[in-house]
Amino acid sequence: MPPPVVIERLRYVFPGARGTPPTVALDCLTTRIEPGIITGLVGPDAAGKTTLLRLMAGLLRPGDGRITVLGHDMATDAAAAHPSIGYMPQRFGLYDDLTVAGNLDLFADLHVMSPALRAARVPRLLQFTGLTPFIGRLAGKLSGGMKQKLGLACALLSRPRLLLLDEPSVGVDPASRRELWAIVTAMLAEGRDDGMAVVWATAYLDEAARCGRVLLLHQGRLLADEPPDTFIAPLAGRVFRLRVTGGSRRAAARRIAHNPAVLDAVVEGDALRVVLREGASADALPGETLAPLPPRFEDSFIARLSGTAPASSATPATATETVLPDAPDPSPAPISSTSMRTPPLPEPAAPPARRTDEGPAIAVQGLVRTFGTFTAVDHISFQVARGEIFGLLGPNGAGKSTTFRMLCGLLRPSGGTARVAGQDLLRAPAAARARIGYMAQRFSLYGELTVLENLRFFARVYGLDRAGQASAIAQALERFDLAPVADTVAGQLPLGVKQRLALSAALLHGPDILFLDEPTSGVDPLTRREFWSRIGQLADAGVTILVTTHFMDEAEYCDRLAIVNQGRLAAVDTPAALRARVRRPDLPDPTLEDAFIALVAADTTQVRAA
Repeated sequence: MPPPVVIERLRYVFPGARGTPPTVALDCLTTRIEPGIITGLVGPDAAGKTTLLRLMAGLLRPGDGRITVLGHDMATDAAAAHPSIGYMPQRFGLYDDLTVAGNLDLFADLHVMSPALRAARVPRLLQFTGLTPFIGRLAGKLSGGMKQKLGLACALLSRPRLLLLDEPSVGVDPASRRELWAIVTAMLAEGRDDGMAVVWATAYLDEAARCGRVLLLHQGRLLADEPPDTFIAPLAGRVFRLRVTGGSRRAAARRIAHNPAVLDAVVEGDALRVVLREGASADALPGETLAPLPPRFEDSFIARLSGTAPASSATPATATETVLPDAPDPSPAPISSTSMRTPPLPEPAAPPARRTDEGPAIAVQGLVRTFGTFTAVDHISFQVARGEIFGLLGPNGAGKSTTFRMLCGLLRPSGGTARVAGQDLLRAPAAARARIGYMAQRFSLYGELTVLENLRFFARVYGLDRAGQASAIAQALERFDLAPVADTVAGQLPLGVKQRLALSAALLHGPDILFLDEPTSGVDPLTRREFWSRIGQLADAGVTILVTTHFMDEAEYCDRLAIVNQGRLAAVDTPAALRARVRRPDLPDPTLEDAFIALVAADTTQVRAA
């Protein structure tokens, strides 16, 4: 059976705009997509993943080279291939003001589906995605997981021979991610005899490990094209668990990462996961308690990309060495960030003198929020200590975002009490907001302003006097390595640099508490590592962190986690203790994702039985 996609020496360049140079999105790419399997597409931001998917979908015209899809040259005959291609873009591309049924009907009309085929396919996909009970609900009112399932159902409606998925599980909870994977693999099994192929771009490397083949892109070039087992094999014998017997896990990770023999060191429960450099031996870590681990996809991903950046004797060898640019877009091309490698942060500064209040940084007791007759948050209670990183997890639609917004002072509670930085949110919301910093899920600064203009604006918003503004901005530019891009328009910054800018703006007024709402959604693992290195050092400096995330590897960095389900608190404990709750003979070493899914399922069963 011929491959559905054949790519030969493909090159694509986005023209420069407003004085910026052209961006080479893909450079001399040669590969093919095989039928009957899921091909994973991975790489850092600006690797060229989205551009490649758009070229396969016929949304962009190839420049140099050739791309053939289902036998059609996409430079001259893309229209002939379109009816057999299903494409799900990274951002929700359906109509919020149409119902689930309305969106499916629209896609059926666009594909000119016969009434008989429509009658067969729509109920089947509604049942498979679990959307049948929500057929009359507006798409804009669906949870994040349901929106992704609806987008997938629309992409699968015409039984495509080529299914292109651009990070379909971004912003989706672990249980829903597994459901999306199950849907796609089942549809692939049905279409395998017809030569169906799936290309799945993902920032979740556990998904890449389940693919039949993986393409690793970096700066538009193909670094790897092989099965996951082959990709991982070179790391055998180089991965270890290092037990942390006392002190901070984050401090231990920083200490170990400075060892020249160590390539990567990350927190994993009450231990560290350590990857050694090629040729290094465990003897390079004398006095440490090490146990060998099988390598995983992420270990090899970090190892492959670490070799693409120039070594620096002044920079510790960690997975956060390289900050890479955002994905190219037909809009003005982002500037290159290959020279914007973030140096290690200085040791944590002493906590601000005003942080002398007694008691927890956040105290929540019986918190309730209702919307009409619907109870979104149902009598939640917990406390967060000063300097603690506290994670708020939960399925899409569980109530964690509502809880988060109440604690930020953006939404008034319907009942209960909440004290933030010693201030009662019901009685003094403005005073509480003055003590917190907030970083939204999406870049929420002003894309038309430069980095320096954004910092000046937010310094004034926070009420800093002229001297305070000058001092805070100077510290932000230095501490977050923003001085080289101070005069760059924020909208043109690479994603990793945008993150640093947003975080620096949230910290300008020296808040006691920092709220992070899925701050690394859609971000590649290298940039996530760099970001969490900064967050850990902020916590060590005495800043309290409250974070929501769907990345379970990020949740490992938290001191404690709260799992919210159906508006209730299902569990509160350390990551290691949560995993221990679901350990059993057939699951001796559960992951945090295993624990999350099992605890949510148990709580749901308990609620239904009540």
